[in-house]
Order: sequence, then structure tokens, then C-alpha cells
Amino acid sequence: MTYDEILTAARGQVGPYCKACPVCNGLACANAMPGPGSKGPGNAAARNYAKWQEICINMDTLCENRTPDISFRLFGWDFKAPIFIAPLGALKLHYGDKYDDFSYNSVLVPGCAEYGIAAFTGDGVDPEIMKSSVRDMEKVQGIGIPTIKPWNKEAVFEKLDILNAAGIFAAAMDVDGAGLPFLKAMNPNAGSKSVEELREIVSYAKMPFIVKGIMTPRAAEKAIEAGAAAIVVSNHGGRVLGGVPATAEVLPAIADAVAHRIPVLVDGGIRSGVDIFRALALGADAVLLGRPVVPFVYAAGAEGLKAYLDKMTSELKDTMTMCGTPTLADIGRHNIAAI
Repeated sequence: MTYDEILTAARGQVGPYCKACPVCNGLACANAMPGPGSKGPGNAAARNYAKWQEICINMDTLCENRTPDISFRLFGWDFKAPIFIAPLGALKLHYGDKYDDFSYNSVLVPGCAEYGIAAFTGDGVDPEIMKSSVRDMEKVQGIGIPTIKPWNKEAVFEKLDILNAAGIFAAAMDVDGAGLPFLKAMNPNAGSKSVEELREIVSYAKMPFIVKGIMTPRAAEKAIEAGAAAIVVSNHGGRVLGGVPATAEVLPAIADAVAHRIPVLVDGGIRSGVDIFRALALGADAVLLGRPVVPFVYAAGAEGLKAYLDKMTSELKDTMTMCGTPTLADIGRHNIAAI
């Protein structure tokens, strides 16, 4: 099946909240929750997408004709592209009954590993969700990134015990999940984490620990202070707080503050290889793709995932060719047009 055929088929597989739009721009779902929308006023996901489109890039083909190299290295592991799949949870609730968190991850984890990238996987109230994704990762040399909610410390340590024993590639925590209702209802030290609390968690992990949900230079500094191996610039797609800036708007200042001390990844509204190029030019080392992946998996499983990733990597290579940047290291702020 082609990309367009899979997307068309997806419209009969997901729903009723996700519309499998031609471009996942956050407009049709808006503040549809449950569903892939955003917390009121429901414009954060749409803003994430729109702000990438406002960034123009400089085309330059007066250069040596070379095949673009999009390979990416993180924590000593070589990946095919600077692309990761973002963690998602409650699939049945938000996207429809065809998949649940277990079956979605069982497609995502091996599919990404076979393609040469890695999947961040979601966490949930059911502890078996993470255990199941870890078993999927163990089958592919541990390549995957379980993303732990900011539970209370005892619950986080129990989850890290599982990851430590399994030798998983990396772990993450989406600290912006502190705004989720089920975390607010837990005992003290669930939700927001101080630098000291986060440092204790990072130190407990036996693998690189990524902090997801960074939206300011100060938060990036605190994550580094706590020992984070990498950060993800992310606003949780606007699901935990409305009225926030787009990730494209805050990325440059965060990247400048980090100053290459640790890798900076970015999530939110990235929908094409051109968007990936924009993110790299603004200072990201890699990107996360989330919502738009779901319809392709729902429609065609691993085949759908591959079709989606083929489109993203092909577009990224084409953009690099047209901008005279044959390697990822060649991409920088000079590729952004001042208009």
C-alpha cells in the first residue's frame, strides 16, 4: 500500500475523535479530549504545527553533489535517522478500539528497531503496560525508551528496577505529565519534581535518562543539574496546559542555553521532512513524531509505520540536498531565512 492509500484506509480504522486528516495539524480535533486534541482553549497542538510552517529555509544548490547522510548517533548507538517515535498512551480511549497500549507497542517497538530508529513508549495506571513494552524491547537488543510518568518516588524506582534488570537502551520521564489528573490524586511527591528529587531518580537509573517536557532555558538548566543525559523540548501537545507557546518558538533559546552539553530533542507539530530540517536548524539534535503515526499503525501495522517513516526520511534527504547540507552536522541557523 502507498502512503496515500494507507492514510485513506486509516479513516475507517481510527475514531471517532481522530479524523486521520491529510495533515495532522490539530485543527479538526482541537480540544477533543478524550481524543488527540489539546486542553482548553484547544489551540496548542495547532500552534505547534503552525509555527513550524512560519519558518522559511535557505535553498542553496551551488555545492558538491552528495548523497545526504542522515545517520544519527545517540548514547553510543547508531540510528538510521534523527527521528524517534513519541510516547502515547490510552490508545483505545483516544484513537479507537483496534489497538490498546499493549498491541500498539508490540507493533511500534520492533517496527522502529527494524527501521533503524527507536520508540519512546508510554506509561499508564496499569503497571503491566510498561512491563509488556520492556519485553518487546528485550527482543530487539533493548532498543526502546520507556517513558515513566512522574509518579511518587517509590513507584518510579519499582519501574526503574525492571528497566535496570532488562538492560534497556535508555529511559525517560515526561515531567510535564505532572498536570495529569490521576497523578494529582496520588500521595505526596507524585507530580512535579524538584531538582533534588529528579537527581535521585536519574542516579537510580543504570541507563541514560532523558527528561521530556522542557519548555524554558531555566528548566533545561535544572534538568542538566539533575544529571539528565538528554532533554526533549515538549509541551505534551497542549494536553496538560493551554495557552503555552509552540515548541518551535522556545527551541532556539533552549538549544542556546544547553550549548551542546547534552542532546536536545524536540516534539510537537513536526509533520514533514522539511519540519525535521527546520528543527535541526534551530538547534535540535533529533525529533519525536507522535500523533500522525497512529493512523498509519491502525491502518496497516508495521507496513504503515514503515510507509510513514519512508516519507519523513525521504523528505529530509531531499531538503538537505536542496539546502547544500549533506550531513546533519552541516545544518544550522544559517539555513534559516531571515524574512
